Amino acid sequence: MSTVTGTQGEDRNDYTKAESRAIRQRSLRLLGSLLKPKRPLVVLTAVVIIASTGLRVLGPALIGYGINVALPYAVNEADWMPAIGVTAIYIVSGVSGAALIGWFVVLSAKLTQAVLMDLRLRIFRHTQRLSLEFHETYTSGRIISRQTSDLESIRELLDGGLNQLVQGALFGLFTLVTLFIIDPQSGFVILVMGIPLSLLMRWFYLQSQKGFRESRVVSARLIVQFVETMTGVRAVKAFRKEKRNDVEFGEVSADYRQVNLKLVKLYGIFDPGLILLANITMSVVLLWGAFRVVDGTLLIGTLLSAVLYVRNFFSPLEEVAMFLNSYQSATAALEKVSGVLEEEPTVPDPQQPVDLWEAKGHLNFDEVQFGYGNGKVILPDFSLDIPAGQTIALVGTTGAGKSTLAKLVSRFYDPTKGAVTLDGVDLRSLHPKDLRRAIVMVTQEAYLFSGTVADNIALGKPDATLDEIKAAARAVGADAFIEDLPDGYDTDVNKRGGRVSAGQRQLISFARAFLANPAVLILDEATASLDMPSERQIQDALQTLLADRTAIIIAHRLSTVAIADRVLVMEHGRIIEDDAPAALISGTGKFAQLHAAWRESLV
Repeated sequence: MSTVTGTQGEDRNDYTKAESRAIRQRSLRLLGSLLKPKRPLVVLTAVVIIASTGLRVLGPALIGYGINVALPYAVNEADWMPAIGVTAIYIVSGVSGAALIGWFVVLSAKLTQAVLMDLRLRIFRHTQRLSLEFHETYTSGRIISRQTSDLESIRELLDGGLNQLVQGALFGLFTLVTLFIIDPQSGFVILVMGIPLSLLMRWFYLQSQKGFRESRVVSARLIVQFVETMTGVRAVKAFRKEKRNDVEFGEVSADYRQVNLKLVKLYGIFDPGLILLANITMSVVLLWGAFRVVDGTLLIGTLLSAVLYVRNFFSPLEEVAMFLNSYQSATAALEKVSGVLEEEPTVPDPQQPVDLWEAKGHLNFDEVQFGYGNGKVILPDFSLDIPAGQTIALVGTTGAGKSTLAKLVSRFYDPTKGAVTLDGVDLRSLHPKDLRRAIVMVTQEAYLFSGTVADNIALGKPDATLDEIKAAARAVGADAFIEDLPDGYDTDVNKRGGRVSAGQRQLISFARAFLANPAVLILDEATASLDMPSERQIQDALQTLLADRTAIIIAHRLSTVAIADRVLVMEHGRIIEDDAPAALISGTGKFAQLHAAWRESLV
């Protein structure tokens, strides 16, 4: 059963506690799997940051020692050695700490880039492996959002936010421990102030968590709106939809702005609150310390060290807050990414694949039942036998189940019940490499990838020679126009084949199919983009293309149907007529009516 609906449901804001817990666990599993292979680098990075933080924390203690001990020696006994010694240690610790911080930045950058590369490849490989059902329901804009803005948020977390957290948390911890060592009473003051501080941090964490999750959802909507508008720009221009798109995009942009303004307001409360608590704590420590200095129970150098440590304790909390910024954004992004990576293909590869080295092309539908997702059944108890080498044409109204049948043969989907077999082997058991070699589909879209014409023809046979590529093009009548291109077969077709016409793209896709030499060829409205002269021109090419192989033709143009051995007329997922074209035309059934209407349209 498909899990696509679950992933789509995650692009919302109203999680239950159980859902939130499950999503967090899933995200942590993903993060753990990314970091596990890089454990030595993680350990080295941790050692370096601990050492550098320890050296940074020494500063105020050395200053206090210098005032309490080294300075009296220099003034009273003219002994400058303690002062020189503490100064030297201060300089060495500062330089060493700075050097270790620099090393830490380099190590953390290496770790971040390694994790991002691994994650980027995982997303790409996994989304390619997912079944067609996922891609037909999960919009391209959301996939792009996973690879771009979501990964950028994760990069910000690992590259900057995590550094801030580790340095800030360690620095705060080491500072508190050292403060307790030199002046426990000042340390207790910080502990008491930690109560309102923890409440403030908790409030900020919860509110920013909601805000950043909402921000990721609205950000994805913004990207989807933009990508769909730009992808469908021809339809936008044709139906003059620019103004409506301006309004819709403006509304989504306004929502995105409002979400970000809410986050800014959170910081407008959090930052002043943090500064207020820091100033109150420092004032109490300074006042209480002054009384003890007057009483002679506390040295002035120790008081100065305590004040510096209090200041140092609060200063990294600003960095921790910035980490929460990155963390919330990255957590929301990690939830979305982990959701995609948790998706399982609805058409899985077989556990024990069956090899079929030389497919003959005998197809059989054995009481197949199929429906998309939880929708209505498209094919109810469908049975059909197609002998090897036979060409059949599927005819019927829109929604009759013709393309569904083709998708089942290509194993883009699996039947809900029953089985589709090739030469007696269930397609669900057939080895993927044998399935892709044996069955090829040519669609109306005729998608071309960036690259040369030769590269696109050789898509199904990458090791093909140029002579083989040219022979395939000649076989389907594409050689003439290809030779007329600026660089012939080396001409770059540009993005999505923008340099060639729709009909030429279709001829290239025919050449691609001919070169792949499958046992079963499916033409799904493959001639729909060709004009009548072009279609007549390639009738001979189609005869060549379909010779000696099983073929399934889905077409509304009955001129293409005429070359079939059998015509199947489908209605509501069932075959209502099945015979040779000539026999059906001479009859009084559905196909005869369609053929008569088509002949009248030509006149």
